[in-house]
Amino acid sequence: MLMQNKFCLVTGVANHRSIAWAIAQSLDREGARLALSYLGEREKEGIDKIVDQLQQPPLLVPCDATNDESVAAAFAAIGQEFGRLDGLVHSIAFAKREDLEGRYTDTSRDGYHLALEVSAYTLNILVRGAEPLMTEGGSVVAMTYLGSERVIPHYNVMGVAKAALEAGVRYLAGELGAKGIRVNGLSAGPIKTLAARGIRDFASMLKIHEERAALRRNVNVEEVGNTALFLSSDLSSGITGEVIYVDGGYRIMGM
Repeated sequence: MLMQNKFCLVTGVANHRSIAWAIAQSLDREGARLALSYLGEREKEGIDKIVDQLQQPPLLVPCDATNDESVAAAFAAIGQEFGRLDGLVHSIAFAKREDLEGRYTDTSRDGYHLALEVSAYTLNILVRGAEPLMTEGGSVVAMTYLGSERVIPHYNVMGVAKAALEAGVRYLAGELGAKGIRVNGLSAGPIKTLAARGIRDFASMLKIHEERAALRRNVNVEEVGNTALFLSSDLSSGITGEVIYVDGGYRIMGM
């Protein structure tokens, strides 16, 4: 029970296939009491269909991470229910489909701003809300992807946003370490999720990854969830400001 008597907020749960849901299940399995945030009623309906799979009923809190008042209300509710917070999982990202399918050169100004705000700046906003509740230290895990450092076809502005997110991880880790708050990124290999459907030729990406990864296979959500569990637990108490890759060794290969 690595997370017994721990309280964690997981953002970005969409359905039973989402990476955030796999992380929530791993944390729950090890005893964590969870808060799950949702954007609107549609997202809440998706969560309602699967929460009975958890050992403990989670606290469901509405939270629009692009709205300061919504974030403040969400953390006020978490503080009232839990008293403190030990873990935060940032699994929020969005870009306009047309900005992923076209040339990066032609990314619209609005699309650029939207992708950076939703996918990167929301980490700042959520950490700002979580910090006062992490009275005994804590862990922040932000989901990222290899497109932050390599050119991935049809990832475009999202790769730029993930690069900003990873830089944010390092700066936040440097600032919050004195309070015992660790901040790390988790870079997962391609996985079939609802969000992945927005990337053209995603099936080809999966095939190439399987062929070239050191393990010669794709990773699954359970492996990602367990790594997030590790980063959220005291087992990783000496790790902060890092990006941990769960990609079957794809990144290390020279092909």
